[in-house]
Amino acid sequence: MADPYIILNELAQELRPMPQGIEWFEGLSTEEQSNTLRLLSHFCIQARATAEDGPESIRRAGLRATHTPAVLITRGRIDQQLGKIASLNPHDERLKSFRLLIAVLAVADERRRERFCSDGCGHAWHRLSVDTPEASA
Repeated sequence: MADPYIILNELAQELRPMPQGIEWFEGLSTEEQSNTLRLLSHFCIQARATAEDGPESIRRAGLRATHTPAVLITRGRIDQQLGKIASLNPHDERLKSFRLLIAVLAVADERRRERFCSDGCGHAWHRLSVDTPEASA
């Protein structure tokens, strides 16, 4: 299996199509899905996600504002809310959480690139290319 760190960053940077990411995520065991959501939550914090990223992330993820992860992302401290989103348990909520956390990472990382990495940086995930091998299909 491809490295989840790379897959998640490729999804956030739109180097890998979301339907492929969803297929990959759904192929994981329940425990692997939970670990992936926690990893994504951590990535979002590292990328300096803010509460203001919520509405744009909800839009990009294609969620309704009434979906549980969407409600959570707009309420309270972002680090706590990301943890709650990553901990949602029913399968359909995990899938919505996956889509939302990828979108949060995308929004926060785009801002980080513009502010801190526009003149180059040492982040390996900012040097991914479209030619990166795809996950086994």
